[in-house]
Amino acid sequence: MVADLVARGITDEAVLTALRSVPRHGFIEGALDAEAYLDKALPIQSGQTISQPFTVAYQTQLLKLRPGMKVLEIGTGSGYQAAVLAVMGMRVFTVEIDRRLYLEARSRLEDLGYAVNCQHSDGSSGWAAHQPYDCILVTAATPAVPDALRNQLGIGGRLVVPVGGLTSQRMMVVTRLAKAEFQSEILHEFKFVPLRGKYGFQTG
Repeated sequence: MVADLVARGITDEAVLTALRSVPRHGFIEGALDAEAYLDKALPIQSGQTISQPFTVAYQTQLLKLRPGMKVLEIGTGSGYQAAVLAVMGMRVFTVEIDRRLYLEARSRLEDLGYAVNCQHSDGSSGWAAHQPYDCILVTAATPAVPDALRNQLGIGGRLVVPVGGLTSQRMMVVTRLAKAEFQSEILHEFKFVPLRGKYGFQTG
């Protein structure tokens, strides 16, 4: 799996080491064990997915992480991305809107020994109690960059978020240059499940 990531352009050794370390099969249903290390998204509970390894590696690499950074993840899902961040030495805060996913991910992360702060709430509004963050990672598609997340970045902080419609999005990196100054970079196309909540997609 990691060799495939290198072939597709993942160069951050800390990211690659984390992907080698975290057992992806521990974050999916047992019936899918044979597919755990294929580069594909897999279904989890509540109609959500665990992102393909390349997507996890790509988003994580875009954060430009250094050990000890405070990172907010929006969309805990299975907990896999949060575990990758924890292995890399981050102070991880993760928010999940779906209660079932939140409870399962929190229990799984605790059982596997990953130090992650979990919360059940509307992640599209962030987690203001622990701001500012060095980095924010959104693991679901949003129609626009939520100001609530942008404003929880510290100066110099980076927000990585897929932005677009329901069928496809472009990865965006937002850097906070000053209190009211942001710089945005639009990158490759991806397809994520929609972000739910106040600043996500209103799908009824």
